[in-house]
Amino acid sequence: MSISKVEVMPLRIKRDEAYLGSLPDSADPGAYFLRPPYRALYSAYFETAFVKLTTDDGLIGWGEALAPVAPETVQVIVEQLLAPALVGRDPLDGNVLWNVMYDLMRERGYYGGFMLDAISACDTALWDLRGKILSQPVYQLLGGAYRNSVPCYVSGLPKPTAEERVELALSFVDKGFNAFKLAAGHGLRADSHSVKALRDALGDEATLLLDAHWVYDLDDAVRLGKRLEELDAGFFEAPINPEDIESHAQLASAIAIPVAIGETERTRYQFRPWLMQKAADILQPDVGRAGISEVVKIASMAEAFNVKMAPHLSVGLGICIAATIHVAAAIPNLYMLEYQPPVFEVANMLLSEPLTCVEGCYELPRGAGLGVELDEKRLRELQA
Repeated sequence: MSISKVEVMPLRIKRDEAYLGSLPDSADPGAYFLRPPYRALYSAYFETAFVKLTTDDGLIGWGEALAPVAPETVQVIVEQLLAPALVGRDPLDGNVLWNVMYDLMRERGYYGGFMLDAISACDTALWDLRGKILSQPVYQLLGGAYRNSVPCYVSGLPKPTAEERVELALSFVDKGFNAFKLAAGHGLRADSHSVKALRDALGDEATLLLDAHWVYDLDDAVRLGKRLEELDAGFFEAPINPEDIESHAQLASAIAIPVAIGETERTRYQFRPWLMQKAADILQPDVGRAGISEVVKIASMAEAFNVKMAPHLSVGLGICIAATIHVAAAIPNLYMLEYQPPVFEVANMLLSEPLTCVEGCYELPRGAGLGVELDEKRLRELQA
């Protein structure tokens, strides 16, 4: 059996409410925009890129890159660079094919970014394909499931005021959720106030997390970390510029709550210095940027340092979500998984059978491969 065809399907889905809240009044619906204080580009659409691998006997494996902007870039990389290296190869040669893809541009300095996003989509499709060939779910191929459901936290709480964020959180408490992450980075006083409002409303048993989106310097990160200690926060995510490992190490030694990082990194090579310098207490690789193979290797490396994993899961849609659930079930050092309710709704719209997240836990897909199938007719209609 060999891979006979590689297809890439970039996708944009218009939504009234963009990721992390409403769209700016002046936003051109066809353009990317900034959302201060964050520095990254955002889109008025949910954007992604799916990869479809087909074997010579008709089996299909699906993958997905986390591609919140410019999914066509992933498409070009897969079609022009990766597909020629995959066609004709045995899909069971997982580690071999990852290294073949990685080595294509390694000596030219493409260790991350779009190149690794594209590799990750192909890697996930290979896992889905192998599961279907062997009639086993991916978590079983990874060595089995440590848990039959995966605990998660509600991420973002995209409302403009602390009072509205509390109201939104309480609506999820009524549904059985009790862990929440704030999209913060609005200044020490504002971020502290937001977390305190949630703590006062939800009580001591709730898990509260803070994502600062890399906006603070070391001094302010330490000050905010001390306040988060008083509020018994579960972790402090992305506090300082991601290139500055040394400052993260100083922060981690200065505060008593875990420092969490990882959505910017793609490979075990990039995570290694964070572990060696004790700069992170929780790692957050994204399957849509690192792939199933590499996230599992990162988890094994982190386990040796007694560091937990909380895989990042933002705007990846159905395939990304299913793949991440499989990984989260199969690693021993899981902390918790991310849950984005608006994204989850869009993701299920693209699947033949929906994924399930109830009472603070994802249910583990049980079918062969990833256990989900894209509704290809629906996908092509949305592409048109």
